[in-house]
Amino acid sequence: MRIVYMGTSDFAVYPLRMLLDSGYDVKGVVTQPDKPRGRGKKLAFSPVKEVAVMHNLSLFQPARIKSPEAVEFVKSWQPDLIVVVAYGQILSRELLSLPPLGCINIHASLLPFYRGPAPIQRALMNGEKETGVTIMYMDEGLDTGDIIKQWKMPVDEDINYGELKDVLTKKGAELLIETIKDMEKGKVERYKQDHSQATYAPMLTPDDEIIMWDKSAGEIHNKIRALSPVPGAYSYIEGFKLKIFRSRVVEKTGYGVPGEIKGISREGFLVQTGEGILEILEVQREGKKRMSSLDFLRGSRIGQGIILGEKK
Repeated sequence: MRIVYMGTSDFAVYPLRMLLDSGYDVKGVVTQPDKPRGRGKKLAFSPVKEVAVMHNLSLFQPARIKSPEAVEFVKSWQPDLIVVVAYGQILSRELLSLPPLGCINIHASLLPFYRGPAPIQRALMNGEKETGVTIMYMDEGLDTGDIIKQWKMPVDEDINYGELKDVLTKKGAELLIETIKDMEKGKVERYKQDHSQATYAPMLTPDDEIIMWDKSAGEIHNKIRALSPVPGAYSYIEGFKLKIFRSRVVEKTGYGVPGEIKGISREGFLVQTGEGILEILEVQREGKKRMSSLDFLRGSRIGQGIILGEKK
């Protein structure tokens, strides 16, 4: 079976490695063009490209995968199956119909819930108690294709985006291998999504990163873990930007001045929210490294009565 793999982000790395480790014939890898990164704005490989180069795989990095030239290039690999994982571009009808076994995708949600580019972050922001991963056949819609396999898991109230992403990418890779083995046996089952139940997970925006202290402690906690370790939820304190990576809800009720530091705890500091109190455990001051809240407090004059909020 000749496989073409399309992926870009780190979520797509583990499935590609598992395909290679399982001995499958990956004829080529399609990934996004190199992009400037870091302070020097030097062109950097995508995480998937790094793996492809390490394994001497054929690479293709079109600016537009829908262009006739791009379609012809992929066609030259004569794929039996195209696997798409966090690629970042929408495929054309011509490309979708190219491989005899179709195009399949790993999506980090229990479709039809959380269709779109940010399913893990949005599920955490919304405080979902359950999530999972789906293997699906691709069609021309946005994550609307028939479902092949799904796996469910409970969501711990303190798990963050990075931790949940690692679990889902590994499980997604396992389901991918199971699906391909089923294809080899001609035993793939598929069922249609209930489109009436669909919800969407839009791309994150800079506004999503801002902590609004008039929200409840639970809502703020969910935002913090949904954006940890990247890009990081933030607020301002005494005029400088403070990213917050880890927190804990210590009181779900109780009211006061939103954003006010109510006291120091054994592991950090306590902040009043619109409803309840949030313990801040790990932070990063602008221009500094990430650290525990206690280390941050030792190196500053921040204490009870200080108010976090908008930049002064």
